[in-house]
Parts: sequence; structure tokens; C-alpha cells
Amino acid sequence: MSLATGTKLGPYEIVGAVGAGGMGEVYRARDTRLDRSVAIKILPSHLSDNPEAKQRFDREARAISSLSHPNICHLYDVGSQDGTDYLVMEYLEGETLDCRLLKGALPLKQVLGYGVQICEALEKAHRAGILHRDLKPGNIMLTASGAKLMDFGLAKPAAAVLGTSASPEAGPLTPSTPTMNLSVLSKPAGALTQKGTVVGTFQYMAPEVLRGQEADARSDIFSLGCVLYEMVTGRRAFEGKSQLSVLTAILEKEPERISAVQPATPAALDQTIHNCLEKNPDDRFQTAHDVKLQLAWMARTDPQTVSRQTAGKADRGKWLLAATALILAVALVLVWWRGQQAPQVVRGTLLPPEGTHFALLNRNGPPALSPDGTRMAFVASREGKTSLWIRSMDKLDAIELPGTEGAFLPFWSPDGQAIGFFANGKMLRMDANGGAPVAICDALNGRGGTWGSSNLILFAPSSNSAIMRVSAEGGTPTRITPVPKNGQDSDRWPSLLPDGKHFLYLHSPCGCGDDRDEVHFASVDGKQDQVLLRGRYFTPKYAAGWLLVGRNGTLVAQRFDPPNGTLSGEAVQAADGIPGGQFRVLRGRGQGNGVPAGNRDWRGAPGMGGRHRES
Repeated sequence: MSLATGTKLGPYEIVGAVGAGGMGEVYRARDTRLDRSVAIKILPSHLSDNPEAKQRFDREARAISSLSHPNICHLYDVGSQDGTDYLVMEYLEGETLDCRLLKGALPLKQVLGYGVQICEALEKAHRAGILHRDLKPGNIMLTASGAKLMDFGLAKPAAAVLGTSASPEAGPLTPSTPTMNLSVLSKPAGALTQKGTVVGTFQYMAPEVLRGQEADARSDIFSLGCVLYEMVTGRRAFEGKSQLSVLTAILEKEPERISAVQPATPAALDQTIHNCLEKNPDDRFQTAHDVKLQLAWMARTDPQTVSRQTAGKADRGKWLLAATALILAVALVLVWWRGQQAPQVVRGTLLPPEGTHFALLNRNGPPALSPDGTRMAFVASREGKTSLWIRSMDKLDAIELPGTEGAFLPFWSPDGQAIGFFANGKMLRMDANGGAPVAICDALNGRGGTWGSSNLILFAPSSNSAIMRVSAEGGTPTRITPVPKNGQDSDRWPSLLPDGKHFLYLHSPCGCGDDRDEVHFASVDGKQDQVLLRGRYFTPKYAAGWLLVGRNGTLVAQRFDPPNGTLSGEAVQAADGIPGGQFRVLRGRGQGNGVPAGNRDWRGAPGMGGRHRES
């Protein structure tokens, strides 16, 4: 059905056609009541009697109506007239990202700025329990006020986000499902999308979706990676001359590294996008919030300076640190020596071993300092395979630990002679000087471990589990914290206190950064458990009389009495610029408890994938 100029749908008068996609026609109209321009979307005549199309149209209205965000196209009204159902939306002046890309790659500053805005829109949708499922340049409008995410016609309700059974009305997303191109002002010449197909959309679909598996938030993350890749390089991450070749590329091939296409691209951005495009959902960023933290940090760090640093070095591996502006920055607690000695500051830096790059993004976690601060364990990647490495802090060379392929989130034994880590669905330990890893117990998708002096290990075996305890020698784990109430509850990042009887951990009722997150003080026997802090906190640690915790990108310190589990005094901001709140603590040798004002030099880990949600 084609609406002529002057046609009225309720109080809205059609001004002219804007565009059309496989499942929607969009018109510019005037709201005669408020005298403003709006966009009206209707189902085309060939789909008006199609029940599935009608369901998708209705679902889009419900999805958009529940989302109010400056980077999401607003829904003003819904209506029906003479059998014509329509949506009334914000009219956006600008061009789609699809059209902008016809001119080539975007400047780095725009990539980061628009990227953050797209992430914020996705984050809003995901937290509302809505997947987009059709994220692509054609569904992103670039306006004077920034990027706007559009077209939730293929959106899926909360069940899919939570990984449970999908709503029956959602329907499967199959290669024969046409897309609903909500706000395309114009389609680039030569685009692969054809009427009744989704060839163009295929190029942004996650591998698991193409295999017929259930989509979740991480599927949107893959699509986001495709979009960011195209913004940086001016070409698609996965290309082909036919549907089959595109599908094969997504399922089996790795896209060319951005640094090979655009050598001036900061290595941090290259790695961030590469992480989004991992074939295995577990290896990707787990939330849009995590991707946003990386892009926002890069945006705050002069992008042009970072680009020049990266382009000016032949050895990109060694300058991954420079490109991310401290891929590793060790969080330091400054303690006073007994006798009122001057505070001592320790700074650490870490370069990736020759032929490797840092695998600090996503669940791999930040480096782990040995208890005496003399050695550091970290995860590095070579030819797509990760493993554990150890470097003495007084040396430049690191040593790879054999038999640790797939390892992540390392943690030290209290004497510094052994390392615990997660890999291949297990929690393992091994001698820090080498030797064969020994399995301790099952841990499907570990979320932090801590090793006490009594050979006791506390750990979170998965992203939605309770904290467990087990002997370092192995055995059957015992639950300490309560059983999660639902599939979203998460207890993670346990950290034993000096007495070996108590520990800190983070409880998140939704498995992500949220104002309802809680820092808990609990006993290893499970008899004591109390809330110390409530808010958007991450990764609690204790050192020399202080509770350290990440909060909204800053490191916060507050006086803490471990035996009694009590806080005192005012919280102070020790450092900022720590996305996700991940940090490691280097303890002082004395028992001092002062944090000298003006001498705080604690560092988080910008650009290394600070984690606060992994599903």
C-alpha cells in the first residue's frame, strides 16, 4: 500500500515517502496537533494479512515503547485506521550509517563516539530484556545529536536474553526471514539485500544464530563488532559473492585484522573489535556495557595520540601497551612502614612476550601479582590460543607455562609457589616454576578464585553460581553463599582476608553492573554473611587496613577492620580510569594502615577488558 501525500492516519498527515524495506514502509508525516514532523511506519500491503508479519509489527511497538533512551528512536504513538496498523516515531534528520559508509571509513573520533552511543542503546535494550537481532549499519541513524538505534522489528523478549526458552510469538530467525528496515532513508547501490532475503543481514549475524542456536545478548555483541569493523575499515568484516560464501566466512574464517587494513588504528581498538567477533560466544565481551567501557576509555585518551604511537612502532606487539595507554597498570596500595617511614610507591608495567598479544579482554582477567609482589602471572595469546605466562618484576622476559592452553583468571597460592586458574571447564593448579597442571574440580565458567593459607580455595564456578570452597588438593566443592534465586543472580570475585576465616565477594542480582550490586563480608564456614556496600561496585579487595573496590570507573578506599567486618571513616577516591573496576593489589610488607594524602598512585587496568558481567 502506497500512501499519497495528504493522506491522514488519525491526526497525522502524510507528507511524503521516506523509504521501504522488506517488511515496512516509512513515511514522513506532520502531527497536526503538535505541528511537528514524525515518521510513520506501516506494513506493506503484501504483508498486511500475514499473521507473522503482524506479530513482528506489534512486537516492535512493544519493544520500542519500553525503551526510552537518547540513542534509541522514540515511539510516540500507535494506531489503526481502515485496516492499516501504523507506528508513529521520532523523525530523524540525518543519514544511515549504511549510507555514510559509502564515503569510506569514519574518522577514529567518530568511530569511538558513535560506538559508545550504540553500546549505550544496546545496553538499555538488553537490560530491559530485549535483543535487537538485526543490528547493522542500515539500522543506525547518524543525526546531529549522535547515533540512533532503530528497527526493533526482529527484537526478542526477555526469555532470549536470559538464555531460557523463547516466547512462542517471537518465531525463529531463519535465512528466509525478511528484515524490517525501519528507517532506511536510502539503500546504497550494490547492497546485497534483496527483496524477501536477508543477504545483507547475514553479514552481521553471529555464528550461533546461523547454526540455529538460541540468540542472546552476545549475539548482538557479534553484530556490534561487525558494525565497528566496518566503521573503522570502510569494508565489511565478512564478505562474499554469494549467500553461501558470506555464511562460510562468518562460520569458519577470521576477518583480517584491522591493523592490517588500517595500520594507524590503535591496537586497543583492534583487539576490542576482534574480541567482539569471536566465534564462541563465551569468548566475546559478555555485555554491551563492557564494550562501551573500552571505547569510552579510548575516547578519553587522545585518539590521535594513540594512533600516532601505534603507527610509529614496527613491533605492534610491544606497543599494545602504548595503544591502550597501560594495558597493564598495577593497582597499588601505599602503606606506611612502621616507624613513620616515607611511603613507598611501586609501579609496574608489562609488555607482551614476543609474538604474542595480551589476552586481557573478556573473561581472561587482569594480571595477578604474587603475594610478595615479585612475580606476575598473566594471560597472553599466540595464533589464537591463550596460555599462562609468568614474569619476574625485575626482568623483562616472561616465561610461558606449558600445558595451560585456554587458561584464564589466574590466582596465586599464599606462598607464591603455585598458581590456580580456570581452563576447559575445570579449576586447576600447577607449580609456578613449571610442571603438569592438576585438576582440582569442575568449574564450567569460573568467575574468580582465592587461595588461603590453610590450602583452602574459594571460587565461583560459573557466572550464576554461589561461592564454593574446596581443598587445593581437590575434592567435592561445598557451597558457602546461598543458592542463587534465579538464573541471573551471581556471586563472584571472592577474596580471602588475612585471618583465613573470612572473605569478601561481590553479589549481583542481575549479573551485571547495577546499582543493586552488593559487596559482602562472609565467613568461610557459611555462618556469617553481611552487606558492606550497595551500589555499582566491582571486585572488592583488602590491603593493609583498607577495603578497595571499583565503583563507576574509580578505585575507592575505605577503612576496614577484617576481624569484625566493619567499615569506618569516609570513603576516598584513590584513582580513576579503571573500566569495569578490575585491579590487582600489591601488598606492603609492613602492617601500616595509612594512605598518605596526595601520594595515592593506585592504578586500574584501562583497556584490558575490566569485567563486571560475564554470562
